[in-house]
Amino acid sequence: MPRIVFAGCGFLGEAAALLCLRSGWDVTGLTHRQESAAALRIRGIPSDVVNLADSNSVQKFANSLGPVDVVVHAASSGRGGEDAYRTVYRDGMAHLADAFPNTFLIFTGSTSVYAQVSGEAVSEDSPAQPDRNTGKILLEAEEITLQQNGAVARLAGIYGPGRSVLLRKFLDGTACIEGDGQRIINQIHRDDAASALLALAVSRSRGIHNIVDDGPASQITVYQWIADALGRPLPPFGERDLNRKRGWTNKRVSNARIRSLGWEPGFPTYQTALPALIAAAEAAAQQNQQQ
Repeated sequence: MPRIVFAGCGFLGEAAALLCLRSGWDVTGLTHRQESAAALRIRGIPSDVVNLADSNSVQKFANSLGPVDVVVHAASSGRGGEDAYRTVYRDGMAHLADAFPNTFLIFTGSTSVYAQVSGEAVSEDSPAQPDRNTGKILLEAEEITLQQNGAVARLAGIYGPGRSVLLRKFLDGTACIEGDGQRIINQIHRDDAASALLALAVSRSRGIHNIVDDGPASQITVYQWIADALGRPLPPFGERDLNRKRGWTNKRVSNARIRSLGWEPGFPTYQTALPALIAAAEAAAQQNQQQ
């Protein structure tokens, strides 16, 4: 039975850990709080408390566990800024690499490191030159992973059960079509991102892999899908938001490399996931009204 560790068991890490369990892996999830570890155990994921920012904490855990086949860095910065990025991503990845020198490492990064702005097609061979320090820190974490012959999963915007930024903004009235609305939106369903991580763990495919669905679409197209599904008008037009934490970009990200491993998204486009997303949002709103 292969052994895998998820350093970070939040929205994505938990889903991937459960998928690996169902696929016959020996799984351990790491979190930074006792309460989170206890909740994961209730959901069937063996868990431990480890501080990725503390090299001694990571090393102590590694020594206690013994040989591991795969370690996945899936921790989140918790919406933090540059300091959180350095601590969680760069330093956390470095501590894992030091503690697991003979283990296949996977780092969950972001397609935001591609800074292209002309709507061009982007592959793993395209330049990654982010103009934000947060993106540059992600590249540092990637380099640590690649130096140990690991895999980098550059994730597009993650949505899934109970979570969709675009749908939430549409429903709460804060959605805005930026400029002419032609900026390309790259997304991936949480469950498809989890299955992509499993594909990387099974194949041990080294290097960089973009994790995105089959249907990157313009912002106005995505909002039109939502408007049509809800029977409502499009959001208003407005100025482009050039102050995004990870930078303003416009590119169409390719998933050809991860697909070459036999991976296929269960939700090939955001539109195919919309009925379930809307149903979940409506159920949550109804529940909140009853409380």
